Amino acid sequence: MSTKDPAAPGLKERAVQEFKDYLIISLYLAFFFCALVAYTNLLMSKYDVTPLNYTFGIFNALVIGKVICVGEMVNVAKHAEARPVYQSVLIKAVIFSLLVLAFHFVEEFVKRVIRGEPYGTVWHHLNPDQLIARSIIIFSTFIPLFAFMELRRVMGEEEFYALFVKRADNPGLSAN
Repeated sequence: MSTKDPAAPGLKERAVQEFKDYLIISLYLAFFFCALVAYTNLLMSKYDVTPLNYTFGIFNALVIGKVICVGEMVNVAKHAEARPVYQSVLIKAVIFSLLVLAFHFVEEFVKRVIRGEPYGTVWHHLNPDQLIARSIIIFSTFIPLFAFMELRRVMGEEEFYALFVKRADNPGLSAN
């Protein structure tokens, strides 16, 4: 006798759903990060600084999107889901911002080691102002992202997508 729930999605369905979630999250983040690259390039053009490449924004979006998906899979902030939605959104935004900050430290460490620099130089070359600014931007970007993710969780997948994708047939609204 099998104890497996027949309504539970199989491995293929879960993999497809996880890929869709990853794609949506990464596209959302890529939009913001590429806008940030464009803004940075505009500011730095006054100082003849080599502009950032948009690949930088897209790559960061892909990496951070994967961090979010893995964090969700291992239930990093599952305890927040018992709270009201606004609290859950803020808690998840804080937790995942800290997780991204930790990954940034690891990324900087690996880059310095690959370049052949001593291990201790990672801490000395980190710019605290830049880290704080980056963390505030990440946190601000995460708030609407997690708001939509939490709404989807609370409302249910079908009702959430119907709200945003299906056309409302309201006779009180007139097309002008």
